Amino acid sequence: MSRDIDKIRKQWNEDSDTWYKRYRTEEKIQRIIDEPESAFHKVTLSIIKESFSELKGKRILVPSSGDNHAVFAFCLMGAKVTSCDISERQLENAAHIAKEKGWDIEFICDDTMSLYKIRSNEYDFVYTSNGVHVWINDLNSMYNNIHRVLKKNGVYIMYDIHPFTRPFECYASSLIIKKPYDSTGPFGEIPNYHWRIQDLINAISQAGLSIKEIQEMYAEYGTYWFEESGERESMTEDELKDLYDWRKNPLAAIPQWISVKVIK
Repeated sequence: MSRDIDKIRKQWNEDSDTWYKRYRTEEKIQRIIDEPESAFHKVTLSIIKESFSELKGKRILVPSSGDNHAVFAFCLMGAKVTSCDISERQLENAAHIAKEKGWDIEFICDDTMSLYKIRSNEYDFVYTSNGVHVWINDLNSMYNNIHRVLKKNGVYIMYDIHPFTRPFECYASSLIIKKPYDSTGPFGEIPNYHWRIQDLINAISQAGLSIKEIQEMYAEYGTYWFEESGERESMTEDELKDLYDWRKNPLAAIPQWISVKVIK
């Protein structure tokens, strides 16, 4: 698996300076500064708020931190944040923004499946955002280590693409199957995985974490994963409007996102 991880790291390092620059524009960062809560889906945000009356002083770990939008938002909300990612360039680019803005954020290069550099029983809250699980080849290791680094009664909250969307093509007037639901991968030259609900929930449970809440969210304007990936720019206003009408786009009848809250 080390070869696969090296491939993923190399790809993300390359993408960080090219495709991923769109997530570091002044406009994107300013929006987070103006409204830190905008970095989260509103349902996921409500779960966070119900779990913590305030985040000031809380120790938060964000593994597979990616664009670091959640990291920046948590920092602006008063938390003591550690950003952890396998990609050195993603961290370097995020650290450059943090330094420029005067934000006190800890950046650690580490694999979410091992969290080797993260001390045990350190964090009040661990958060993973969309697009994390697709790069994880060992869910059990990931969740065992999330359990390890959380304090007693610490909270883990995830927000990710709903597994039910994975079997289907994105653009179609009828649902077109592109793969069986239980075909989990790996897929592609840069290996990625399409885990099922049972894979996620079993790994969480077997790690000794207690599941407290699951929310399944349907797409609302601007929240399809392929829109967030930048494809909306090539779509007309009518095409965008039709995306949210399940009569014209059957994919709209399927939950697009999932959030899970667990406690150690």
